[in-house]
Amino acid sequence: MPEGVKHDAGKPRLSLLPWSSVLTVVEVLEFGARKYAVDNWQRVDNAPARYADAALRHIVARLQGERNDDESGLPHLAHAVTCLLFWMWFDAKENGR
Repeated sequence: MPEGVKHDAGKPRLSLLPWSSVLTVVEVLEFGARKYAVDNWQRVDNAPARYADAALRHIVARLQGERNDDESGLPHLAHAVTCLLFWMWFDAKENGR
């Protein structure tokens, strides 16, 4: 039997993502959706600067030895990643992507 063909060269290899970490970020998103509203983060005034500050607060908390956010109970690093993703989204939107 000949070898099969699959035209996937150059396509994203999503299997490279660390899924347990990604799912923890999704938990942070779920927490935020419950606390505020779904997609509320898209409507925050001066969002890029505020999410940069929030990401840094979570990173500093982790650097100081605190693993989990007091309010959510979820890892500070997952909160930081979430804030950085929001910032990336705003940056892409500003650049027409």
